Amino acid sequence: MKMTTPIPPSITTPDSVDTPIGTLKFFDGFPDDATVQKVYDNLDFSRGVQAFMSGMPGTSLVGMRTGFQKLGVTNGNILIYADRLDSKSLFLTGNTDSVYFSTWLNLKDGPLVIESPPKVLAFLDDSWFQYVTDIGNAGRDKGQGGKYLVLPPGYKGRVPEGYFVAPSRTYNLWLMGRGFPVNGDIKPAVEGIKKNLRIYPLAQAKNPPETKFINGSGVELNTIHANGFSYFEELNEVVQEEPSEALDPERLGLFASIGIEKGKPFAPDARMKKILTEAAAVGNATSRAILFRTRMKDAHFYPDSAWVTTFAGGYEFLSQPGVRNLDARTMFHYYATGITPAMALKMVGIGSQYAAAFVDAEGKPLDGGRTYKIHLPPNIPAKDFWSFVVYDNQTRSMLQTDKQFPSIGSQTKGIVVNPDTSVDVWFGPTAPKGHEANWVQTVPDKGWNVLLRLYGPLQPWFDKTWKPGEFELVK
Repeated sequence: MKMTTPIPPSITTPDSVDTPIGTLKFFDGFPDDATVQKVYDNLDFSRGVQAFMSGMPGTSLVGMRTGFQKLGVTNGNILIYADRLDSKSLFLTGNTDSVYFSTWLNLKDGPLVIESPPKVLAFLDDSWFQYVTDIGNAGRDKGQGGKYLVLPPGYKGRVPEGYFVAPSRTYNLWLMGRGFPVNGDIKPAVEGIKKNLRIYPLAQAKNPPETKFINGSGVELNTIHANGFSYFEELNEVVQEEPSEALDPERLGLFASIGIEKGKPFAPDARMKKILTEAAAVGNATSRAILFRTRMKDAHFYPDSAWVTTFAGGYEFLSQPGVRNLDARTMFHYYATGITPAMALKMVGIGSQYAAAFVDAEGKPLDGGRTYKIHLPPNIPAKDFWSFVVYDNQTRSMLQTDKQFPSIGSQTKGIVVNPDTSVDVWFGPTAPKGHEANWVQTVPDKGWNVLLRLYGPLQPWFDKTWKPGEFELVK
């Protein structure tokens, strides 16, 4: 033709293209019916996988709320682990060292007042697991106790004086806090929390209703999100309940592309339900790969070591300012709960630091049927105390064994400390003879992982002049 010009091959589409989703066919660039079906199935599937990983901050707290509601833990009712959290509660990477207290808040009826106890570490996260405020030692009351006023989205009413004000982007929030032992005794922490913690509507501030405490120790409780199709039903719950302004348009658009959109029913047809069921399976597998076999270099504390951080990029998971590290966000939320700067910032002698291990010294998964030994070198850098807690790879919750508390640490009665202040700990199905005091039980045919916690971490931890040993297989 008279107007014909050379067309660069790079901008054209061949009549037939072999791809991972099959052979795609075109007539002069126009996809045939079979190709259209294949690429739309793949598009819905890939968006389902991404929605699984990107929506996890919300579904994690839907799982939390579902468990709490079964125990009546909302607003004025507080769940407290007065005898410490144990392995009967399925709770992502909970610890056995502190006194947990927690509740679910709902601001639909207006602002709520939280009276904080002194000497606790607590925080509020909204229902998309976005940080709202710290309370207690890392909060504005600086551990002295104080009154916090939590405001619902778009609140235009009067804000009285005398409160630490905390505006929320969502109507639902999660309060999580910890009290700490005094000379190894948790009773003062329990008493302090019960005496001072109060939650009530601002409208009833002149005559607050009673705050009820529910002891969760020894109670069977599941707070973990689903990994199958019902995951997307959990995601739909939070999308429907919260203002769209509470989350970024990109993620809400991703959810809408698979049928989860505010104000509309989530009712996938048979085709879409099958695709989302498969997407959940792959999203779950991908999340497990990111957690157990992370390829993020900045997640590793040391070269050629099992020890990793689950706070790569800090509590906002940023690889650089303004750039989200998507794998870091998935890694954390699949494994743990709690978004607060206090858990991620490097503060010498204050707060806590965490290191996770999923493999042994040879890079092989930790096996509950085998025995391992780990050496903690002298002068363990914890001003307050340190601990190991063992978790089930399936649930990411405490490993359920014969022992109520699958943990060991500097506060464990009878633990043997070497003359040079180093400590050796054994993990296995049976106690090695002569080392019963320094042993944590595991379960044959079950995989496990561990968190090392340092409370009041010292400078040698941050400058890496002190390094924990690896899990050496005892042959």
